[in-house]
Amino acid sequence: MSTAARHDDDAPEARTARLRPAPPLPERRTPEARAAARTGADDYFAPQPAPRAELPDPRPLLENLTRSVIEVIAGARDLTQLARWITADVHTVLLKRVILAERARRVRGVPGTVPVVSIGTVTVSEPRDGVVESVVIVHGRARSRAVAIRLEGLDGRWRATSVSVL
Repeated sequence: MSTAARHDDDAPEARTARLRPAPPLPERRTPEARAAARTGADDYFAPQPAPRAELPDPRPLLENLTRSVIEVIAGARDLTQLARWITADVHTVLLKRVILAERARRVRGVPGTVPVVSIGTVTVSEPRDGVVESVVIVHGRARSRAVAIRLEGLDGRWRATSVSVL
C-alpha cells in the first residue's frame, strides 16, 4: 500500500503543485552606487589619523627604518619585515627597487651582504599635526646617501607613506 502512495506523489500533477514562483531579483545598482554604500564602513575601518600628542618620538623609528631600508635594498633583509612600518604603496615602490638591485647583483655575481653604514644627520620637520617629513644621511664605506621619509600617524603609531633612497 505504501508503494502505491509513492507512485501517486510522483505523478506530474503532484510535482507541479509544489512549485513556487522565484522571489524577485534585487534591484541592480551601478558600481558607483555600490561604492557609495560601502564608503561609510570603509572609512570607519580604514586607518585613522592620530594627532602628534598621541605618537612617540619619530627619531628612533626614522633611524631604524632607514637602516632597514638600506639592508633590504642590499639584499641582507627581507622586505616583509618592514610591513608593519610602511604602507602598501611604499612596499610596492621598495619591491621594484629590490628586484632591480637583485638583478644587478646577479649580473655582477655579487651576493647580498649586510652593508656597513652609520646614521648621520637626521633632519625632521612637521608640516602639519601627525605628519613628519625627514631626511636621514647614511654614511657607507664608499659613499654617503640621503633617505627621505614621510611618516604619518595612523592608528596611534607612525607609518611611512613615502620612502626615497637618493
